[in-house]
Amino acid sequence: MDRSYVIEKATAYIKEAQTYIKEKVNTEYGIDTKANKDDLVTDVDKSVEALFQQRINEEFPGHRLMGEEGSHENIHDLDGVVWILDPIDGTVNFVHMGTNFAISLGIFENGKPVYGVVLDVMNDEWFTAEAGQGAYLNGRKLQKLNPVPLEKALVSFNTGWMLKDEKLREVVRTVRGTRSYGSAAIELAYVAAGRLDAYISFHLAPWDIAGGCILIEETGGIATNYKGEPLDFLEKDTLFAANPAVYKELREALKITI
Repeated sequence: MDRSYVIEKATAYIKEAQTYIKEKVNTEYGIDTKANKDDLVTDVDKSVEALFQQRINEEFPGHRLMGEEGSHENIHDLDGVVWILDPIDGTVNFVHMGTNFAISLGIFENGKPVYGVVLDVMNDEWFTAEAGQGAYLNGRKLQKLNPVPLEKALVSFNTGWMLKDEKLREVVRTVRGTRSYGSAAIELAYVAAGRLDAYISFHLAPWDIAGGCILIEETGGIATNYKGEPLDFLEKDTLFAANPAVYKELREALKITI
């Protein structure tokens, strides 16, 4: 794979999708539900995925697309080059707020992430990372994450999880503060940039995390599932991503055995 050429084209496709989404965000579009009433999909999500599918087919016929809105159904392994795409991560935010959502793309070669992008569409923040080359925000290299004590940490998770887990409630009492942004991709990018110190989720798909996890790796963070196992980019799983120092303390606080 000519990595530089693939990155160049991926950037162009994302810019094209960003322009399209910005045009559509304040117009009328179709909205439907998937697994439940809160799991939304719009015509915009579907159109962005179709755009990527068309561009990849034209330029990289040997590559495959694993997208949230249907193309994932044909992907059962990560052999060769696979583009893992969430056309709009944070669709509820897109529909209700018109902001705080992202295009998330991870490009994998033989099961390994080689490039990742999380684009905060409306704020034009490009979080990018190339394997072995570091992570960047709008072209500025992100520094390696500095240790943070748990009592000074800002931790993100869906507040619904707290209602089900007493250990998470104890974490809330320990840390400096908690947040929930409604976009896993953005929250991963924020951990990589040091804006958050940890992000926990109990139900994410590969396209939710594929763009952001390489950002975490390239800034020295840790991203595993809730059991401390390597992430699975073919199935839905839990996620525990954090600054290394916070990861260690949270692991102990949550009684996670690794």
